[in-house]
Amino acid sequence: MLFDRVLIANRGEIAVRIARTLRGLGITSVAVHTPSDAAARHVREADVALQVPSYLDGEAIVGAALESGAQAVHPGYGFLAENAGFARRCSAAGLVFVGPPAEAIEAMGDKIRAKATVSAAGVPVVPGGAEPGDVLAEWRDFPALIKPSAGGGGKGMVLVRSAAELPDALESARRTARAAFGDGTLLIERYVENPRHIEIQILADAHGDVVHLGERECSLQRRHQKIIEEAPSPFVTPETRARMGAAAVEAARAVGYVGAGTVEFIVDGTTGAHHFMEMNTRLQVEHPVTELVTGLDLVALQLRVAAGEPLPFGQPDVRLDGHAVEARVYAEDPARGFLPTGGRVLLLREPGDQGSAATGQTVVRVDSGLVEGGVVGSEFDPMLSKVVVRAPDRAAALRALDRALARTAVLGVVTNIPFLRALAAHPAVRAGELDTGLVERVLPGLLPAVEAPQEVLAAAALVFHAMPQGDDPWQVTDGWRLGERAWTTWRLQSRDGVHAIQVRGLPEESAEVRIGDETVPARIRRDGAGLAVTLGGRGEHYLCVRHADTLWLGRDGASWTFTRHLIGDPGDRPGAAAAGDGVVRSPMPGTVLLVKAQVGDRVSEGQPLVIVEAMKMEHTVTAPRDGVLSELPAQAGRPVDMDAVLAVVTAEEA
Repeated sequence: MLFDRVLIANRGEIAVRIARTLRGLGITSVAVHTPSDAAARHVREADVALQVPSYLDGEAIVGAALESGAQAVHPGYGFLAENAGFARRCSAAGLVFVGPPAEAIEAMGDKIRAKATVSAAGVPVVPGGAEPGDVLAEWRDFPALIKPSAGGGGKGMVLVRSAAELPDALESARRTARAAFGDGTLLIERYVENPRHIEIQILADAHGDVVHLGERECSLQRRHQKIIEEAPSPFVTPETRARMGAAAVEAARAVGYVGAGTVEFIVDGTTGAHHFMEMNTRLQVEHPVTELVTGLDLVALQLRVAAGEPLPFGQPDVRLDGHAVEARVYAEDPARGFLPTGGRVLLLREPGDQGSAATGQTVVRVDSGLVEGGVVGSEFDPMLSKVVVRAPDRAAALRALDRALARTAVLGVVTNIPFLRALAAHPAVRAGELDTGLVERVLPGLLPAVEAPQEVLAAAALVFHAMPQGDDPWQVTDGWRLGERAWTTWRLQSRDGVHAIQVRGLPEESAEVRIGDETVPARIRRDGAGLAVTLGGRGEHYLCVRHADTLWLGRDGASWTFTRHLIGDPGDRPGAAAAGDGVVRSPMPGTVLLVKAQVGDRVSEGQPLVIVEAMKMEHTVTAPRDGVLSELPAQAGRPVDMDAVLAVVTAEEA
């Protein structure tokens, strides 16, 4: 018998997604939230909501579950999803943990133990070594990959290509492992050049049945973080799928697995040989692509298995129909080295769920934790939503993904949507010629331009021209005078500098804009919450919102910001000081993790000074020139805003 009430021990898009299935099953959903998350979307969409100090406070979450009358706890992914102690605490309190047994979590959560366990079951593994012992310091088989034993999601993984790089790499990986997982134990493996990252979704019940649901291709990664995933893989043949699926099933059986889980493999893109990497004892971020090609609801199946029901189908019943692709929308700025961003969501447009696989239609699905007016901060992971599509074939799916991303707008927060569109359109991606190093190799061609296109500048100037400038009739900018109307010059500040754009006339009726040497007719009209701007006979649709002195302009998934630049303004953004002035500023909002120098130290250009952490990412800020560290406002453990001064390096002669 299924549960009546389930607590969701998570937040964001996965909490919203779990609540959707609970609603469909007629089960009451209970959300938990921290004080800063009280107005979050997952709280609004749950039937009941209770406050906890932290999403990592297992005692408080168990207490909330008991207080709410929940019978089970679904952990989603991240936070406590792979915490064996939390699973045991739930069981001790009489709650069902919607996940595998604690013993299976422990066996697969420790990568060292996991490799030994599956190897004994006959599953091929990548050659490597692990702590305790001196194997890491003495390793000489390069290139190699260092991993936190207790980790997941690519956090703390460091690629090392020589013995000279090893000491610093071990220090960085161990620091990240301790901060992210509370365990600094590391392992090292031979790095497979140009590999494909392919994973197998498995399901197991408490009655001894285990099935796999085919594979997902997860090779499009940057710094070991997945970006775009798809199912099935364009590389895997039915024979390879059967072999990898059987290996995944054996890996699950080896630890007495129950529930939904994923076995990840590194696959040689030339020979097709596969090696076990790790098992994720939880739902995966990319599970929707499997759902769309199998027609199964993995969360519903998790709940049924947790309630003691047997799997309702066997391996011969599993069918993969069509092709699905998922893109992860992050609060990050690709043009600034993918630094985390944040801010208030001033205007939100997401393509609604549509289509039906049963009728052969293209399916669009958005799993999102965003809400208009909500604040994206730096304390949580930067993933905001997932745009997922399913079509009859891979080429159609990629085209549908591009259209869906173009219809997504998050004004107020810089996102990676233009980068996602460029990646999905890359010829190698279209051809299915993927490996985990592809994104880094072609990265320069995928980054959006910092400079705003001329037509975007013109549209921004037209919007400013149309906005009331005050109650004084002499402030009206329509350029009226005897004879013909005068031109009004708008000086707009954007991230790439100051631009002078000339506009005249009334934008709602008839206006003109000078774009370079060309004068084009222009018109603006309201279109819901957005603005439709016509330039020179070309229809261009823009979404527009103004917050304080900043204008956000969005189109086709991209966004730009502009402010008015008045005569006499300095013309530089706060963080755009030249390297020659010696001022070191924070490239993102976050927390100072480590200060690596002291006032009075002689430093050289490029020397690491401060490490800033935001959204579980580290960024090393370096000295902009040779000199002496004369000021050091940065302090470890203290929060900093974007463009805050961290240090000042003064030339020695000064």
